[in-house]
Amino acid sequence: MNRTHHNGQLRIENVGENVQLIGWVAKKRNLGALVFVDLRDRYGITQIVFDESFDERLREVKNEYILNVEGIVVERSSKNPHLLTGDIEIQAKDFQIINKAKLTPMIIADETDALEETRLQYRYLDLRRPTMQKNIMVRHQITRSIREYLDQLDFIDIETPYLNRSTPEGARDFLVPSRVHKGAFYALPQSPQLFKQLLMVAGFEKYYQIARCFRDEDLRADRQIEFTQVDVEMSFMSTDQVLNIGEGMIAKVMKDVKGIDVELPLRRLTWYEAMERYGIDKPDTRFGLELVNLNEVVKDVDFAVFKNALESKGHVKGINVEGQAQNFSRKKIDQLTDLAKTYKAKGLAWLKVNTEGVQGPIAKFFNEEQLSSLLKAMNAKDNDLLLFVSDAKYEVVCDALAAIRNYLGKELKLYDPHTFDFLWVVDFPMFEYDEETQRYYAKHHPFTRPKDSDIDKLETDPEHCLADAYDIVLNGFELGGGSQRIYEQDLQERAFKALSFTQEQIDAQFGWFVEAFQYGTPPHAGFALGLDRIAMLLCECDSLRDVIAFPKNTSATCPMSKAPTEVVKAQLDELGIGVIEVESKSE
Repeated sequence: MNRTHHNGQLRIENVGENVQLIGWVAKKRNLGALVFVDLRDRYGITQIVFDESFDERLREVKNEYILNVEGIVVERSSKNPHLLTGDIEIQAKDFQIINKAKLTPMIIADETDALEETRLQYRYLDLRRPTMQKNIMVRHQITRSIREYLDQLDFIDIETPYLNRSTPEGARDFLVPSRVHKGAFYALPQSPQLFKQLLMVAGFEKYYQIARCFRDEDLRADRQIEFTQVDVEMSFMSTDQVLNIGEGMIAKVMKDVKGIDVELPLRRLTWYEAMERYGIDKPDTRFGLELVNLNEVVKDVDFAVFKNALESKGHVKGINVEGQAQNFSRKKIDQLTDLAKTYKAKGLAWLKVNTEGVQGPIAKFFNEEQLSSLLKAMNAKDNDLLLFVSDAKYEVVCDALAAIRNYLGKELKLYDPHTFDFLWVVDFPMFEYDEETQRYYAKHHPFTRPKDSDIDKLETDPEHCLADAYDIVLNGFELGGGSQRIYEQDLQERAFKALSFTQEQIDAQFGWFVEAFQYGTPPHAGFALGLDRIAMLLCECDSLRDVIAFPKNTSATCPMSKAPTEVVKAQLDELGIGVIEVESKSE
């Protein structure tokens, strides 16, 4: 198989050359005296022309057969501007069938009518589609760019264990039974967090890894149970230095992969600013529709819904959907109301502004002065639609309006879907309070360092204690984040105490890790970015599954290999494991 060129390589300057190509038959067209075959490999497509002397041998050739073709490059009389090789074609001299193919259960082309489950079942065929191959190649370009960048900055690529002990990191662990130590289990890593910090204790100073991570959690379009993250840790660096390294890496990736120059430094919003303006800590900043805090504006309005929320020390916020009042019927507003209710809001209040005044169910509760103040606060003009959510809980108001804002941004086409808008969100809360268990939990993880100005709040005011933590956000998606880490023993003990850990719990879950901090731990910080999510956004896909070679479906199964599966009893006996049969809910 002496292939001289790949199928995306030949150009008009190659006319007259004798070439040999190999590839899959993407399409075969019989025009009587001539037969045209589009030969495809991962580089592209080249058109092959067979004359009538090949009729007998070509009859059995079908789509997805692999051919080895020899011929002469000639200029096409009818050129195809959509193909890189569209100026030429190959006048076939001879060919061989390297391998045959059954009729495929799906169309092998950019556009396919196959359901996603079929695509996953025959993933090796789905991956032949040029659009899927392009996605996987973009992912490769991203990782290559990242490695080049970090290598230039003297970072060291170090692998960390896949098999370790179970530690609480926010999601369920995948457990692996030990044959040697029956009844004991390893856990697959949710992240290399503890080990990368230990590498700082070990004195490597600059570490990175393209790390596989595992979390046993429910799936959705932008989440998989096994995923890849770009994991970075460094010693003796300030937060500004860490962010500069992170955004420099992003800028190089965008230039290398998309040819886009990202303006640095990236914008920074505090967590509180993001919540106040966008209702979410991963805001899509490609469009406006910013939230407006109306607590002071409506405090004297005699509307029970607003009044009850404010009396409970709650909040009233609104957004101005500019120029859309006439386009939103009551039915459409009811749809927005239903969306708000899925985020635990009790409802959605609204007003329409027009030349005749203000109309809507709640207009009657405002006097003229109050209405004037409201319109001024929301910068309302003719034909604007004003939407309001109120609740005793801040997060309910923010969650509901953020969901409505994101929905409207997409529905009303308020942004260019081909743009990329990055920013940092900084100064996260150190803790979040859980009403059910009546205790604080770490917003990120127990080793996140509080801001120096807020260290004393660990004991006195944990609700308002800020962490020296940061997330990088792109188009409404959290790409990843990180923090400065606690490196002093006494401060770590205070953080554990704020999280209501007993000494027994600390010893059982983190004893091996905390012990290392007694031997001279450097100040250190880091971040981790989701490689799958970066690839999804740069490929402009709607699902992580389109940028992962062999993903799981939403049921966390592989339709191709049928994993997970039961195993034979002998394997279970060897591990000392028994399986309890549980009746399904349907039974």
